[in-house]
Amino acid sequence: MDFEETPEEAAFRIEARAWLDAHASRRKAGEQSDHSYMPGDGDPDADDKHVAACKEWQSVVFEGGWAGITWPVEAGGRGGPGWQQRIFNEEQSHYNVATGVFAVGIAMAGPTIIAWGTPEQQERFLPAMLRGDEVWCQLFSEPGAGSDLAGLRTRAERDGEEWVVNGQKVWTSGAHYSDWGILLARSDLDAPKHKGITAFLLDMRTPGIDVRPLRQINGASHFNEVFLTDVRIPDAMRLGPEGGGWRAANTMLSNERAMIGGGGRVGFRDIVALAQRCGGNTDATLRQELARSYTRFQLVKWLGWRARSRKDQGLGPEASVLKLAASRRLYYDGNLVLELQGAPGMLYDEDAIQHGYWQQQFLGQWSSRIGGGTEQIQRNVIGERVLGLPSEPRPGKDTPFRELPS
Repeated sequence: MDFEETPEEAAFRIEARAWLDAHASRRKAGEQSDHSYMPGDGDPDADDKHVAACKEWQSVVFEGGWAGITWPVEAGGRGGPGWQQRIFNEEQSHYNVATGVFAVGIAMAGPTIIAWGTPEQQERFLPAMLRGDEVWCQLFSEPGAGSDLAGLRTRAERDGEEWVVNGQKVWTSGAHYSDWGILLARSDLDAPKHKGITAFLLDMRTPGIDVRPLRQINGASHFNEVFLTDVRIPDAMRLGPEGGGWRAANTMLSNERAMIGGGGRVGFRDIVALAQRCGGNTDATLRQELARSYTRFQLVKWLGWRARSRKDQGLGPEASVLKLAASRRLYYDGNLVLELQGAPGMLYDEDAIQHGYWQQQFLGQWSSRIGGGTEQIQRNVIGERVLGLPSEPRPGKDTPFRELPS
């Protein structure tokens, strides 16, 4: 791989930066964004304000022709290669803009609907996503089906041209402000667990849905548990074939892993600015840790290039390699930003540097390290699909689901 940008890539970066300069304010290294936000952080209106800010910025991006850069033109995108989206995301991360609530929709649900949706579904949902009209969530995990997602027990039973769904989901990011979700439910108890699952597009305002936010260790309420009681979904909202939900799920999970591996708003220059502020850049041991941090950032960036270059032909196991590397970076850098602060790292909220922004980075690392498949699951995927190691024992893989112990 050539790590130097081609003239075409450099020109695209200049174009993206010029547009962003004209429509948003650039933040300085180490400066907290005007739109830094922790869901449910004590302000009862924080969610509404953040969603509104994200929708406003997404509308600007759409009108400017920068939404869905890699999406097909017929789906409302630009039909561009993966490197263009990477460059735009890198540049956008340096500006005071709000983007968070569309991560699930545009980065995950949208590509899944492009891959598995009917023409009618694509026409209905994809333009609305890009415009910023609707927010999406992912209704996958359950109390008894996390890493073993195929063990899910939420039931979908056919009733004419509708499906009746009963069950519970958990760890659903943003469900409390989402308009739609992609739901996995078991539609066939007599099929093996991976083959009896069907995917649906669910209107989150449907009667029978009860969303309950979960309070996290950092005081936020980003995750939710969702209860579904006799929820009726039209068969026209089925995503992909009946019993084919596991394939749709893998499409969405691969895109989620690539999204998480794509990093976040915290860059290496921000950590360096913190080190300079706290004097950590003068300590020999911490300087070595900063060097390791830089190495991690570069490795994740290069892995991201590789994953996105392949994405043009379909995202593969590279997404798991990228996600695992990003998870390890979050772990080490989450610890490093507290170590750089010394004793003040034990403070929080208004008493801490930047109102506890870095403490939130430390406490929030686990959501990304677990989401999209835990680090252990990624290692299994890499071992089996990349290194060709023997598969993990999977007793009951071909057994009808109703015969499995519960």
